[in-house]
Amino acid sequence: MRLHELCDRPGARKKRLRIGRGIGSGMGKTGGRGGKGQTARTGVRIKGFEGGQMPLHRRVPKRGFRQAAFARRLNEINVGRVQAAIEAGKLDPAATVDVGALVKAGVLRRAKDGVRLLGSGEITTKAAFSVWGASKSAVAAVERAGGSVTVLAPKPGTGEQGG
Repeated sequence: MRLHELCDRPGARKKRLRIGRGIGSGMGKTGGRGGKGQTARTGVRIKGFEGGQMPLHRRVPKRGFRQAAFARRLNEINVGRVQAAIEAGKLDPAATVDVGALVKAGVLRRAKDGVRLLGSGEITTKAAFSVWGASKSAVAAVERAGGSVTVLAPKPGTGEQGG
């Protein structure tokens, strides 16, 4: 065998089908997309839509356990936003900072299932927090400022339903 005799095995390199190149190609005119309408256009396609018939994923009965029905929907707030609210005079740092206080101050829109305190930003005011959950960095930032964080969520492994 010589260098000029080297080549791929038959069928190893297949030419791609160039669609929309005339009726003689067999893939011209509509280019394999059928007739007109939404499905002939690019980008728009309703996934799972069956022309008004009830889609399969809604016809089939749902079975099994899904955590989504029991999951807690929490507000997340950074310590920096709490500090900004305290400086603006909306929050009283002497009182306990909890869901009700944050909603009343206008920091949160609604209470949901509780608050999770996150550590982004800086807090310099001493404040006592009573929240459903808190990140380690948030607890460290509050304690550095002289405050305290009370976590209301049950500890994992205690048998209580948590979220």
